[in-house]
Amino acid sequence: MGRRLARELTLKILYRYEEGDTNLPSILCTTLEGKKYKDHDKEFCRHLVEKTVNNLDIIDKHIMKVVKNWPYDRLSVIDKTILRFGTCEILYFNDIPVQVTINEAIEIAKKYGGSESGKFINGVLDAVKKSYESSNNK
Repeated sequence: MGRRLARELTLKILYRYEEGDTNLPSILCTTLEGKKYKDHDKEFCRHLVEKTVNNLDIIDKHIMKVVKNWPYDRLSVIDKTILRFGTCEILYFNDIPVQVTINEAIEIAKKYGGSESGKFINGVLDAVKKSYESSNNK
């Protein structure tokens, strides 16, 4: 499966969650157990989903801090979801280079989002990265 597909599955799971299906264990089970994915890929997806959901308030604050002149509730669900798990990776997955996270999010946005989603995701996640690094004196 690889991490790209794990991130795409993360998008699908978090999209369902955002749309009101809040039974996360059930969503994870039906999404990940229906196919023969590698265990480490399923674990990465599960960890990314759970870390994102468990830290939504913090993640959303980081995103809202850098999204200026655009009401957060007006973001498309796809873009918001990609921003959330991308920001989660930036904040909590120190073993993944930030540029890899941003590039993966851009590619997923190009595939699933609108025509400008890739550029938008790039700009926002880059700003999140800079804000996070400056607040942590990296």
